[in-house]
Formats: sequence, structure tokens, C-alpha cells
Amino acid sequence: MPPSPARSRSPLQLALLVAVLAVAVQALLVPLFAAPAANLAPRDLPIAVAGPAPVAGDLAGRLAAARPGAFAVTTLPDAEAADRALRDREVYAAFVAGPDGVALHTAPAASPTVAALLAEAAGQVSAGRPVPVVSVVPADPDDPRGAGFAAGFLPFAMTSLLAGALLTLLVRGRTARLAGLAAYAVLAGVAGVVVLHDWLGVIDGSRLAEGGVIGLFALAAAATVAGLGAVLGRPGIGLGALLVFLVGNPLSAVSAAPELLPQPWGEIGQWLPVGAGGTALRSAAFFDGAGAGQAVAILAGYAVAGLLLVLLARRAGSAPLVGGPAAAERSAVAAA
Repeated sequence: MPPSPARSRSPLQLALLVAVLAVAVQALLVPLFAAPAANLAPRDLPIAVAGPAPVAGDLAGRLAAARPGAFAVTTLPDAEAADRALRDREVYAAFVAGPDGVALHTAPAASPTVAALLAEAAGQVSAGRPVPVVSVVPADPDDPRGAGFAAGFLPFAMTSLLAGALLTLLVRGRTARLAGLAAYAVLAGVAGVVVLHDWLGVIDGSRLAEGGVIGLFALAAAATVAGLGAVLGRPGIGLGALLVFLVGNPLSAVSAAPELLPQPWGEIGQWLPVGAGGTALRSAAFFDGAGAGQAVAILAGYAVAGLLLVLLARRAGSAPLVGGPAAAERSAVAAA
């Protein structure tokens, strides 16, 4: 049998090839992670202007002139309507015109980064006068900058990727893999609430809703990796890692807001598991589920698609991939 291309190369050639490939991947990943963070700025960021029509119209015009293209402005009649829009996650903030001037109503729970950015921008529309800030939906007092939320969510993506890969590589049989995915989702939901809600205190909503979202995200991410692995083998695991982590994480905007990322990347990130999961968990933790509909539907779609791929994969794909094709062939013969 002729030697494989890898065996025909000298160790030095293989070493240089590995170095070149690693640098090529690095050259792609560095801008993927760094560019969104380096270019955070509002782009059609949903905000509201509330007050009498002439005053609200003038205020909206000043916002558009101060930062063209930065805001998507909704005009509302009064402060009550503005606060309702904040609680429903329809806008990130509202400039409210009243007898004493303009006040800024914010929802730091949706994005502390956006709340801070708009507090700075408020001076541009108030001719330099101080603008009082009202926090309508505050972040958790134990995590006022949202750093704990963002950092605490990342491990769910990593462990879900690992769970999906291990179930593909080590577990034989579709039924066993499906049972493993279900068990992982339930345990991840319970453990996530215990750690983020009860221990660290970075989320503060309904434990049941929070656990449900975390479990759904865990299932969506792990099932995506396991399903692609069941159909495509090791390349499928790599593709799943690309969707769940390597691309999904930097475009997720978990620590900021999708409207702050260069477009269309911010929007694309919300269609990937990590972005949808972060949005859904914020809604469950701070907004009683408001604004979570699309994110939950996306996660459910990934979960169902992944489970179907595991279930419908060819029987040959149900053998463990550890040990290479020879081991898979021996396992298939033994199963027969």
C-alpha cells in the first residue's frame, strides 16, 4: 500500500506545515476577536424620546445631528410609556423631557456598556447641562458593570462544546448519546442557577426561568456539536466548535450589545447559540422574560436540529470515533 502523504513528509516538513497552519488560524482569529471589541459604537441603537410632541421631536433631531446613524429613535408620549418600553426590552434607554428639563432613563440590566455610553452622550443634547439618570431596570447590585454575567456565561459555551464532542467520540449508540445530551442539559441548568444566582449573585430573576434558559442553551450548543459530529465525524466536531465558540463567542455581544458591533456581525451573532443564549438569559434574569422570544426560538431550533442529526445519523456513525477508522470498523463488526 503506498504511504500516506503525511508519512511521506519529513518531520521538519511536518513541523513547518504545523507552524504555518497555526499562524494562518491565528491571523484569522485575532481580528475576529479583537475587531468587534475595538469598534464598539452605537449603530441604530434602539432608544426612545418621551415628552410633548414638539419637544420630543426637537430632542430626536438633536440626537440624530449629534451622532448620525447611531440611534433608532422611537417617540413616546410620556415617562410612563418610556419606562414600560425599557422593561419590555424594546429600547435600551429613553430621554424624557419634563418641566425641569431632560432626564435619561436607562436599563443597565440590558447592557451596562450601553447605559454608560448614553450617559456620556446625554451631555451632547442638553447643551452641557447635567442630565439626571434614572435606572429603571438596574443591573444586579453584586455585578453593576455586568462583567460577572459575561464572564460567567462563557464557560457554558466551553463545557457544552466539550460535552458534545465527548459524547460523539466516546459514546456508542444514538439512544445513549441522546440520553447524555438530555442529562447534560438538565444538570447544566441546575448547576448554572446554583452558581450564577445563588453563589455569585450576578443574576436575580426566577430560578426556574434562568435554569430553563441555561439548560436550553446547553442543549442547543452540545447537540449542535454532537449532531454535526455524528454526521460528519471529526470535521463535524470542528464545524460545531466554529459555530458555538470560535465565531459565536466574539460575535455574541454578551458583554456589550449587538447594536454596538459592526454590522452585520452583531445581527449574525444573535443567530448563533452564544449570542441567542446571552440575550435569552438577560431577559429571564432581569426582564421577566420580555424580549426573549426570538432568542429562545433560535436556541430551540439548534437543539432540535442537533438532536435530529444524532437520531438520524447513519448507524456507522454511531460508533465511537476514538481510535480512528480501524477501531470504528472493528466496533461495527462486533456490533453486527
